Amino acid sequence: MHQPTIPAGADGQLISHLQWMFEHPGEGDNHNAEPFAHCYQRLADLLPQLLAEGCDPRIMLDYSGTLLWGFEQMGRHDILDALRFLTCDIRLQQHVEWLGSFWGHAVAPSTPIPDLKLQLLAWQQHFASLFGSTALQRVQGFSPPEMALPNHPDTLFALVTALLECGYRWLLVQEHSVENPDGTPLSREQALVPNRLVARSSSGAVATITALVKTQGSDTKLVGQMQPCYEALGLGRQPLAGRSIPPLVTQIADGENGGVMMNEFPAAFLQAHRRLAAASPDGADAVGGTGETVALNGSEYLDLLEADGLTPADYPAIQAVGQHRLWQQQAASGASASGPAAVEAAIAALQAHDPGFSMAGASWTNNLSWVEGYANVLEPMQQLSAAFHQRFDPLVAADPAVTRSAAYQEALLHLLLLETSCFRYWGQGTWTDHARELYRRGEAALRSP
Repeated sequence: MHQPTIPAGADGQLISHLQWMFEHPGEGDNHNAEPFAHCYQRLADLLPQLLAEGCDPRIMLDYSGTLLWGFEQMGRHDILDALRFLTCDIRLQQHVEWLGSFWGHAVAPSTPIPDLKLQLLAWQQHFASLFGSTALQRVQGFSPPEMALPNHPDTLFALVTALLECGYRWLLVQEHSVENPDGTPLSREQALVPNRLVARSSSGAVATITALVKTQGSDTKLVGQMQPCYEALGLGRQPLAGRSIPPLVTQIADGENGGVMMNEFPAAFLQAHRRLAAASPDGADAVGGTGETVALNGSEYLDLLEADGLTPADYPAIQAVGQHRLWQQQAASGASASGPAAVEAAIAALQAHDPGFSMAGASWTNNLSWVEGYANVLEPMQQLSAAFHQRFDPLVAADPAVTRSAAYQEALLHLLLLETSCFRYWGQGTWTDHARELYRRGEAALRSP
């Protein structure tokens, strides 16, 4: 779930795109503003309905920080109250798992490395301010915006390190954004069990985090029609580290985009959980039963495996796609070649022979580049990031209280907003104009006393 913040309100003020939709009902599909808003809160009705029927539903929620801020700006307490109910009511905590995100819905592979942790911390602090620190402690999984996973070694290492430092336990990855250490794609069976994402930097440092795999497919249709549930009904147990374990079918989709998710999902969600309840009335106790299928959230699934004696070290090692070729190329340059310069030389050599080789990451929009054609957004983004850190990093190192100053907060806000994916999704025009205006304001904020 995501709506960007744009400089399009009265007198150019920062507002949620959702608010802009309400204020311009005659443009595009803006007439769907209220149905969109309902999508953000509807699970507060669907889950209690299923529980009252004796079902045992599950859902994982992924909301950007800009969307949550937009609810506050608009005074949509109905949505915030519904989310607070889903998050904090003791009766629902087993059924609802929040996944962390970047506050500004940034595309990780092309986000400046120093800003990755800033995006993580901003989301965590905002989430805690809305729902409490206890609720934040339950957020163990991370969902990368646009399912974009860095494959440049240093960016991926920085992301995994930042996730671990922020307390995350696992990461959701797109199936085709990862590979086995020998460069082969994941087998279908391997994508249904936990894996161990290994991030090796150009200097040889290693960080690892558990990865659950979102299998390939037409995401919106798959989830909108609950096809993952029906796939799971036909699966058997999978071998892992000498054990036989239940597989997990994992999917994700935009919750308001397109008629399938907006219109078909509620009925399909209800129908799927009713079918599970009918097939396994005591489903909560049947997790290990052969041939039985239940709904599970990611952290719950990992808890069950670890209670059975598995540890993350038992999960198959994987890496970001393209890294096997990179390490091979680097090794071919000489055993002593290491460090950032050696990695960049290996990348250049691979691209010279294969123009399609890319270290710009992979996401669920492989037909769309988050880099090519967007120099007028990326260059200002890099410039603003560099200027931000040049000004504030020494001050924060001397006195961490600087982060609470108005000057720091104003500059940080515009930096995080400028990194929003939407400004590089819809092509040149209005959206890139929004990005340039955010850059201008961020630069002005950095010049202020």
